[in-house]
Amino acid sequence: MPVYLFQHPKTGKVKEIFQSMNDNHIYSEDGIEWQRIFTIPQASIDTEIDAFSEDSFKKKTAGKRETLGDLMDRSKELSEKRQSIAGTDPVQNKFFEDYSKTRKGKKHHKDPSREIKYNKNMFSIE
Repeated sequence: MPVYLFQHPKTGKVKEIFQSMNDNHIYSEDGIEWQRIFTIPQASIDTEIDAFSEDSFKKKTAGKRETLGDLMDRSKELSEKRQSIAGTDPVQNKFFEDYSKTRKGKKHHKDPSREIKYNKNMFSIE
């Protein structure tokens, strides 16, 4: 049950009263109605993810029932954060390296390190 604060109107004394969320939040003692004190909720939202930690991403997203699109968006935000901090995204660079190794040197179409070679009549992307 949540705790609600009430203050005596004359003496200024404050009491903590346990009430259900569905109760009328009124407290009176000896025929005097105490005034309710409103406070900021003490809840926190777990949104900060360490951009360089795979474990942090797993822990913060586990059990959240997010869609694949939500996870991809969050992953993109973290990639941009890593890029702004380090200049390049080491996780993305590792992905491009692994992609190239498993495909006999072919580069991913979004890999910025791929070279464009121009011939007279045609060009090829490697």
